[in-house]
Amino acid sequence: MSYQHLKDNIESILNMEIDSVDNRLTKICELLRQEVNHYDWVGFYFADHKTRTLHLRTYSGLETDHTVIPFGKGICGQVALSNSNFIVPDVNAQENYLSCSIDVKSEIVIPLFKDGVNIGQIDIDSNTVNPFTTEDENLLVWVNEKVSEIL
Repeated sequence: MSYQHLKDNIESILNMEIDSVDNRLTKICELLRQEVNHYDWVGFYFADHKTRTLHLRTYSGLETDHTVIPFGKGICGQVALSNSNFIVPDVNAQENYLSCSIDVKSEIVIPLFKDGVNIGQIDIDSNTVNPFTTEDENLLVWVNEKVSEIL
């Protein structure tokens, strides 16, 4: 599936206003995981700035123990502080990495902003070393921009 076709499908999902936000986010996670071969786990974490933690809201893939992540811990926690995209070509080369599965080889995390505030992120794990491209990064930035419109 082309990324433009994915965008069209994602916009259709987001426009399904009769569906709850969580259902729409879950459908986006499932679509991305099913249609992009190197997306093996896709999830949305949302920030609680008072407790300085991220909370897993929706996902597609294997269950994870990491449903709450402190700011600064792991790749997701680092993005909560840096407000910057983070692509990890090889998780074994990262010192501050929270392992979800021995199969995960790489990760991409893109912050989600609403009114200029980092309120969460999309997190994608891959069982392939170094699969993420600029095209992936651009797609996920776009996804988060569109998701912020329904929050």
